[in-house]
Amino acid sequence: MRTLRLTSLVLVVVLLATAGCLLPTVSITDPNAQATILAVTVDAAVGQTQVAAGTPPTATLSPTVTFTPSSTPTASLTPTSTLTVTPLVIFTVTPFVPMISVSVNTNCREGPGKGYNITGALLVGQTAQVFARDPTGNWWLIRDPDGNEYCWVSDLYGTLTGYTDAVPVYTPWPTPIPTYTATPSPGFDLSFDGLIECSGERWVELKLENTGGVTFESVEVFVKDLNNSNSVADDSNNFVDNFDCSSTRSKSQLLPGKNAVVSSPSFTWDPSGHKLRATVTLCDERDLDGECIEDSITFKP
Repeated sequence: MRTLRLTSLVLVVVLLATAGCLLPTVSITDPNAQATILAVTVDAAVGQTQVAAGTPPTATLSPTVTFTPSSTPTASLTPTSTLTVTPLVIFTVTPFVPMISVSVNTNCREGPGKGYNITGALLVGQTAQVFARDPTGNWWLIRDPDGNEYCWVSDLYGTLTGYTDAVPVYTPWPTPIPTYTATPSPGFDLSFDGLIECSGERWVELKLENTGGVTFESVEVFVKDLNNSNSVADDSNNFVDNFDCSSTRSKSQLLPGKNAVVSSPSFTWDPSGHKLRATVTLCDERDLDGECIEDSITFKP
């Protein structure tokens, strides 16, 4: 029996050596696979030995070969195309009718220029339709928002909307020649109107007639006796006439085309038969201010 076992062992070793020479070389890096192959080889050898010795072979369960991946694959999704979004284009429709509005109240004139008369105005918050423009493109013809007349506004403070390229160019009439208004000139006539005597006092009456276009507001009377060089003078903002011993009349103004009588200051001497010279100054403002003119006459009372 011991001889049989020794013989079997030797036979197994010989078989293993022979199998190593006959089998193709397989390189297996998995340890589980190597153990499995070794086990199958040994079992085969033992089976053959048992068959040779007359012993029935014994069934042996080989371990299940398990493959463990060395790494876990990671799924990677590669996009095949890129979606490009095109923005929606919004078109703004420009109003066709040309209109104008202003940021500052603007005069509306008879023509395109400050030399023309003002006929109306385009106010802030108002809009007006444009019908024409001047050759410079700086003035626009509109209909007066407060009336039915056409007039011109400057675009200095204006904002235009609508299609203005088709607005016709209008060549205006020349700037009107300004009407010259002559400055009224002052003028008056002076004359002797009598000598008044009352209770030992005497004065002369002087008549004034306004021949100019200016209203006089103040007066000064100066009378000199050329025989003895005596004189009297007075000024007032009223035209006072002491026409008798008990009555007085007065005017606050001497209007153009009107007349008035003023009394000189009273004399302390008797000027009867003497040669007198009266000088009167008239001014268009009170207190002998403004524009003044004077006139003189020589007479004998």
